[in-house]
Amino acid sequence: MTQGAGQGPEVERTATLRDFRVPGYVHETGPYAHSARPGNTVAPVDEGYPEGYSPTQRDLPVINRGDTLQVPVDPAPAPAPRQTTGTGPLYVVGDVHGYLDDLITALREKDLIDSAGQWCAGTARLWFLGDFTDRGPDGIGVIDLVMRLSAEAAAAGGYCKALMGNHELLLLGAKRFGDTPVNSGAGTATFQAAWLLNGGQKTDMDRLQDHHLQWMARLDAVEEVDGYLLVHSDTTAYLDYGDSIEAVNDTVRETLTRNDADECWDLFRKFTKRFSFRDEGGADAVRSLLDTYGGTRIVHGHSPIPYLLGEVGSEDGEEDAGPVVEGPHVYADGLAIAMDGGVTMAGKLLVQQLPLDN
Repeated sequence: MTQGAGQGPEVERTATLRDFRVPGYVHETGPYAHSARPGNTVAPVDEGYPEGYSPTQRDLPVINRGDTLQVPVDPAPAPAPRQTTGTGPLYVVGDVHGYLDDLITALREKDLIDSAGQWCAGTARLWFLGDFTDRGPDGIGVIDLVMRLSAEAAAAGGYCKALMGNHELLLLGAKRFGDTPVNSGAGTATFQAAWLLNGGQKTDMDRLQDHHLQWMARLDAVEEVDGYLLVHSDTTAYLDYGDSIEAVNDTVRETLTRNDADECWDLFRKFTKRFSFRDEGGADAVRSLLDTYGGTRIVHGHSPIPYLLGEVGSEDGEEDAGPVVEGPHVYADGLAIAMDGGVTMAGKLLVQQLPLDN
């Protein structure tokens, strides 16, 4: 894979696919347990973390995706003329995690940008679901692209917007608080240590500027568009921050504005929770969010689809048996749509037009 403009050399990943089977939290208990495959029995996943858990543990292991696996794409037909008035089609983008080239390719495949990387989608509406940085080689390049497309889309009568992910909170915390101790609930922790453990890239930190920080700190956490409730994390923790979309977004921004390390850590910790919509009780968890904030289906990133499907961590010993993701994963009685294709693990960076057929 070629590197994007201004992109430094990719940081070498040392873990392998087999490493997914090593940590206990990747197996069959706690919030990192696999979804049950047909014919297997897996205990329902508890909403919270195991006793003593802290995000100072690596949130999800990173394997060596190699940047050599390319998802085959059929030649696209000539794009239809783009709508220039009224409300355009709605698209959502899953976790990018610094893979700028993959993002550019995916946006071009959907005719949202042209060969020069400029917005060409007219009045289309594009939502990013968060997690722009960490693990991949050019998180700042991703943020710069999203910021530029936001301006270009608005000028064309559409829009490009983004949600707050847990890795935005992590990067903000690492920059603001560094090695300042915080109360993790399981001893002393620091944002800096958690950021490094979860794929923080020195090249991103070196290139991070005030306008990037301001942009991240102002991102909304929840939005509802065309009946879809858009969030980053598959957790009910949003309910802790307000009983309306406006209240949640205001509370998150106010928390970041107060600049209290412990408050920000608690916010990051809650946004890191996952898998609330899987297994027994998952549909009810989705309904609790829909009933509170509106919408008929929830769309989220955060948890890679291979984990939701139980397709990672097999015991067959095949190092090259990577996850296969062709599109979004619909689950929880059809109420939840997962959009993290697992780009950090040789999966696919998903850009999807809504509504889905199913």
